Amino acid sequence: MADAKVRRRGNKPTPPHQQDPAAGIDDDDGKNAPVLTIKWSKLAMLAVLALSPYLLLLWFLPIDAGLMNSILTNLVMSVAGFAGVILLIPVASKYVLRRNMFGYDINKRGSAGGKVKVPESLGLVTGIVFLVVTILFQHFIFSPENNISDRYPPENAWLTEYYAALACICFMLFLGFVDDVLDLPWRVKLFLPSIAALPLLMAYAGRTIIVIPKPLRSPLGFTELNLGWVYKLYMGLLAVFCTNSVNILAGVNGLEVGQTVIISCAVLVHNVMQISRSDETRQAHAFSLYLMQPLVATSLGLLAFNWYPSSVFVGDTYTYFAGMALAVVGILGHFSETLLLFFLPQILNFLYSIPQLFKIVPCPRHRLPSFDPHTGLLTGSNDMNLVNLFLRWFGRCSEQQLCIRLLAFQVLACGFCFGLRYLMAGWYK
Repeated sequence: MADAKVRRRGNKPTPPHQQDPAAGIDDDDGKNAPVLTIKWSKLAMLAVLALSPYLLLLWFLPIDAGLMNSILTNLVMSVAGFAGVILLIPVASKYVLRRNMFGYDINKRGSAGGKVKVPESLGLVTGIVFLVVTILFQHFIFSPENNISDRYPPENAWLTEYYAALACICFMLFLGFVDDVLDLPWRVKLFLPSIAALPLLMAYAGRTIIVIPKPLRSPLGFTELNLGWVYKLYMGLLAVFCTNSVNILAGVNGLEVGQTVIISCAVLVHNVMQISRSDETRQAHAFSLYLMQPLVATSLGLLAFNWYPSSVFVGDTYTYFAGMALAVVGILGHFSETLLLFFLPQILNFLYSIPQLFKIVPCPRHRLPSFDPHTGLLTGSNDMNLVNLFLRWFGRCSEQQLCIRLLAFQVLACGFCFGLRYLMAGWYK
């Protein structure tokens, strides 16, 4: 449930040879189509709040000049990716409407906004632009002309895993779009990330050893444990969790993209802090940073259209793509424990949703609040997820206010993670 929508495929589209070449979409598809509006003020506010900590740390922390050049090159290319998403979404929305891929916003049912055809699966644009940026960036970091290997371990050692990461993300983007088109059942959706994660699991040649927490070393009698194939199983399960958890905590305009941006910015802060502190993990965190900067930039481009009132739906295409991107950086960057702490709201939402997800209690197709068209406010239902829980705990509110509350909770969770790491530093591991 990546969006609060009722899907509609409509009538069979007009064959290309019968369409007017000058028309973007036929008259029926264009009827009640939304005017795509960019929420610049809201976007700028969220971008400043989310990115300020990372950019300040990047400016003030001591980072090697060669590595800083690579980071800034990636940042410039990411900004270009943001512009590309802004330019391409209006174009892509016409094509998906032409193919009758649209939905009606359930959270606006009964109002004029509930009758508008909203183009869906526009997360595809974000995913494609992200892949273009990250693939082109290989020229600047992995090419023989770069002598970075004189200062750090050979960059080509990361090339195989970089390709594997991009293959997983591309695979998940494709499977997410398949889900949007075919509307797959939940039992199938759960296995999609397992399939998409196969390139990473097969290409992974890193350590499968975990460090035992200090409080447990004395009773256990050892400091490290080699998990072998169990570690790869854990990697696959992490990919499944990340992709589905973003997809489950959804249903409000801007929520899916907003939580991804906040988690990604938290990952960036963690990466730049570790790069400035440790030479041993520098390359792993630089690898993560090279993927997270484009993810934040392209996601902000999508959020410009998806913020309330949403002009486009992101679809399962985006939630699966974003979840897999976060999973691969956590795995290859060797900070999966920290990543899971960033996912605290998603973990709580999953645990709270278990009775409905596993059919212990009845589970409707859309576990969404009810909308009052007279007041424009949402009221929490008895369905078991954080969206409804927040409405029941904190009272009725508008959809935009609900999204802000949930994103604020995401920020607090990420802040809690950093505080916990600081308090346990030197004691836990």
